[in-house]
Amino acid sequence: MQRFFLQLINFSLLFLILVGIPAATHAQIGSWLISSAPTAQLIILWGLGLAAGLNFFCAWKLIQDKSNRKLGWEWATVFGGLWLACYGYGRGWFNFDWLKQALLWLQKHF
Repeated sequence: MQRFFLQLINFSLLFLILVGIPAATHAQIGSWLISSAPTAQLIILWGLGLAAGLNFFCAWKLIQDKSNRKLGWEWATVFGGLWLACYGYGRGWFNFDWLKQALLWLQKHF
């Protein structure tokens, strides 16, 4: 039962952070965007960092069962990896131009 609640809470957090926050911070009137993209990115980074930290803390101190502890470490890794990906993309360390070029090439040849 604890494993089910761990999964439920983490999937809910993941959905809230990756879908709910961008939807809540996106304000548009017609074709005019009036919300701030850096604010949304900052809120997402904080949410991912907090989720990773909470999973790390729970796996380290609170969870006693070995399989559930492993699940907490896995979720901490998932949230930490997503945090690194969002942070790196926001800083311009990597981009998706390669994907755009590959899709344009496929569109041209097929």
